[in-house]
Amino acid sequence: MDLAFFDSYAIIEIIKSNEKYKPFYNTIVITTKLNLFEIYYSLLKNVGREEADYFLDTQNYTLVDFDEETIRKAADLKLKYSKQNLSMVDCIGYTLAKRHGIKFLTGDKEFKYLEDVEFVQ
Repeated sequence: MDLAFFDSYAIIEIIKSNEKYKPFYNTIVITTKLNLFEIYYSLLKNVGREEADYFLDTQNYTLVDFDEETIRKAADLKLKYSKQNLSMVDCIGYTLAKRHGIKFLTGDKEFKYLEDVEFVQ
């Protein structure tokens, strides 16, 4: 079974049943607690607490933590592409994906042309 780092955008699109993400339904989802925060907040804001709580209570993703080296590399990435206005959470996720040798799945256009990105929009 394949695995990839899913950013918040990708997970939200899967929750919304976006057909373009169907090829990734059987992929093992790697993400961080920061991404879970973004998703929970989006659901809370857009569909309500019941759905947001349900998501958080039933999610079964593989959560990876990050260390100081990841923080350094993610900050370097954010600085390098400062004109693209990359989010801190996505810079951390992308850095973790690179560290683990897996694809970074996103629909965020800022990452479209970076190495090892699976861009789906």
